[in-house]
Amino acid sequence: MTGTRTHTTLQARDRTGATAQVSLRRLYLLRFGYLVFAVGLAATKWPLIISHDGPWPLMEGVETCMLVALSLLSFLGLRYPIKMLPILLFEIGWKLIWLTVIALPLLTTGTMDPATLNIFYACLWVVIVLAVIPWRYVVRQYVITRGDPWRSETARAIRNQPHDIDRDPTS
Repeated sequence: MTGTRTHTTLQARDRTGATAQVSLRRLYLLRFGYLVFAVGLAATKWPLIISHDGPWPLMEGVETCMLVALSLLSFLGLRYPIKMLPILLFEIGWKLIWLTVIALPLLTTGTMDPATLNIFYACLWVVIVLAVIPWRYVVRQYVITRGDPWRSETARAIRNQPHDIDRDPTS
């Protein structure tokens, strides 16, 4: 009996809020996306940080540090897949923009060099992330649901009260 009660309590606690809106299967798919992203970056970018000697070229250093940080946050996404969803949305965003603005014009004119082609192939991994995102939840949470307030409740209450200037002096 105790095992059932504990299990039910854990289910109730785990399935509140945002995670209640996404199926457990979808959460595991999302975790798979984080895992692919995190391990891929850890395998390719962490060795660069660990074994690098001397000063970095500016943009190479910026890119490597940002991607290592994203891989660390992606490992956190394994535990909190819904809370860390903006990390994957950022990943989708920059890759789709890069593919559209940089790669597509080069591909259509046949002027893509080997280095850019390597980045192009690396960016195609975004297909996995696109496939695991719970898009209904994303639309519901980030498009349809009302955003966080810009002002405190007190400021809104004061703003909505009639002021002496607004009153008709003849009444």
